[in-house]
Amino acid sequence: MLPTEVTILRELLACDSGYVSGNHLAQLLGLSRVAVWMQLQKLTRQGFVFEAARSRGYRLTQTPPQLHHALIQAHLVGRTRQVNFLTLDKVDSTNSEAERHLAAGARPPLVILAREQTHGRGRRGRTWHSPLAGNLYSTFVFRPKLEPARLQDFTLWMGLNICELVANFCKLEPGLKWPNDLLIHGRKAGGMLTEARIDADEVRDLVFGLGLNLNARTADLPRELHRSAISLAEAAGTPVEVNRFAAALITRVLAAYGQFVERDYRDRFAALWQRFDVLRGQTVSVTQGDRTVTGTATGIDDEGSLIVRTGPARTERFRAGEVTLSRAASPAT
Repeated sequence: MLPTEVTILRELLACDSGYVSGNHLAQLLGLSRVAVWMQLQKLTRQGFVFEAARSRGYRLTQTPPQLHHALIQAHLVGRTRQVNFLTLDKVDSTNSEAERHLAAGARPPLVILAREQTHGRGRRGRTWHSPLAGNLYSTFVFRPKLEPARLQDFTLWMGLNICELVANFCKLEPGLKWPNDLLIHGRKAGGMLTEARIDADEVRDLVFGLGLNLNARTADLPRELHRSAISLAEAAGTPVEVNRFAAALITRVLAAYGQFVERDYRDRFAALWQRFDVLRGQTVSVTQGDRTVTGTATGIDDEGSLIVRTGPARTERFRAGEVTLSRAASPAT
């Protein structure tokens, strides 16, 4: 059974006329009209704004700008199966929080969402700058029981799905920079980090982390990121509704994961890669340790490795590495 506040929000969000009668809510919840009014007052203190009209009922006119667990759950109702998710104001890292829940016996799938990270993690042990500015930091925990080789293109597949979600939700055309960066107008709007724990040649736990700049202003970021980073709100010219986006993200990632596990994604992967790949045809430098290779990116192979043409009839393939575009506007990694 859904919590009372989730049911109220669901009814208000779903009502085409905008108004939901107090009698309807009272009958649906098995409460008195006074008890319904008290629930609305509680939500008002949490940042919701309601309009009341005689003989018509209540209408939701404003929602909180920050993550709100019940509102996300209300948006999820009817869109996906029951989801175990947490919403946090502040955390060191959503991936680290996921590890703690796994150690405590939590059962995947599990989703962790946060407004702010104090020690966000990037690739190769780097720090991901995670300000409190209406952004979204998330980790999805799965237990796939797959052979490790299957994970070669997992992050890319997830990145492509997130690109399409952003394109549909924000009316933007983002791009995916191999292997884990979401770009808009050549500037970084998000990054991904996948970590796996392997037992006896089988992936036991799969932890997928995603940081997205939703509503941050460039001025909120460190000066060194002003030219290389961007938020979805800045690119779209309008704020992103955080809770509705979070619900859409949960729905999309869980669906993409299911397709990946069932191997029902290869054709779709190819089509999305063709649309969102930002490196194809570009001059790039790929660094692995002390070695840097420069050439033209020509795509990826079936395992998700980047293919770089380094000379006439000569190519190299990279399963990992740091990629830099030759143009001055290349984003920071």
